Amino acid sequence: MSWSKLANQVIDGYVLTKEQAKEILLSKDDEILSLVNAAYEIRRHYYGKKVKLNLIINAKSGLCPEDCGYCAQSINAKTEIDRYTLISKQTIVEGAKEAKKNKIGTYCIVMSGRKPTNNEVDTVISAVQEIKSEVEQIKICACMGLVNEEQAVRLKEAGVDRFNHNINTSANHHANITTTHDYDDRVETIENVKKAGISPCSGVICGMGETDDDIVEMAFALRELDADSIPVNFLHPVKGTKLEDLNELTPIRCLKILALFRFINPTKEIRISGGREFNLRSLQNLGLFIANSIFVGDYLTTAGQGASEDYQLIKDLGFEIEDNPFETESQTLAETF
Repeated sequence: MSWSKLANQVIDGYVLTKEQAKEILLSKDDEILSLVNAAYEIRRHYYGKKVKLNLIINAKSGLCPEDCGYCAQSINAKTEIDRYTLISKQTIVEGAKEAKKNKIGTYCIVMSGRKPTNNEVDTVISAVQEIKSEVEQIKICACMGLVNEEQAVRLKEAGVDRFNHNINTSANHHANITTTHDYDDRVETIENVKKAGISPCSGVICGMGETDDDIVEMAFALRELDADSIPVNFLHPVKGTKLEDLNELTPIRCLKILALFRFINPTKEIRISGGREFNLRSLQNLGLFIANSIFVGDYLTTAGQGASEDYQLIKDLGFEIEDNPFETESQTLAETF
């Protein structure tokens, strides 16, 4: 397989078959540099040297009635984490101001739980309105669980730019990971925010016992959903969760997964998300030749590496931190049409 030739075909508008996509995951380890380089050709075409920076504020922690096997915040998890109700509006606003000082393009307000109450939606709306009036050129992403159409419209009107709700895994594998909601529940939320005019963010968690076919299905499902931003998480097994003993990923396997998502969703923001440091380890630099976005700082219940290390990594690779989070998105749309 000539990965470079295939990359050029993708840039010209070709859509891989599922068989070709699976070949990426089945490629030999000694092909990894040529595969990464081919994925980089696609990344460079649409995003150049830009890297999007994202920051999470854990606005509500634990207290979740869901039984997701990977999650330290699940009601079934026996974990020692911080548990608290929704933080104050002012804390959310101050977090956004601090994020902007540190070159963060997208500020992610994340809440645990199945779905938000109307009071919680009110608090987030009030915070977003203040952020938008006081902080220039910062994108707001909300991650609040299952939301209905009315809540989505209200969030859009307040200034929420993006809403995250991951499909997490394939429809076929979903019941093996959680039983308290269906795969279709997640898809419905994504469709609700799209109807409201909010940019959809939806991604996956790999390393949860899924098959190669499952991963291929995830990539194509997100293409079908037209997710603008695709966070690719790699399971960081947490003691006390159902999947605490699952550790099946290698750095090279992670690179192949990232390449697959780039080939299938060439124009989209691909973000290396949770588990980046734990799973990619010394190959994080190669990951950024495929993905064009990362989280800076800590995740929800696991620690990331220091922000200064991420900034240095970007500088060492000759990449540039994106100054305006809305700019390259417009350029990518122009390239697409």
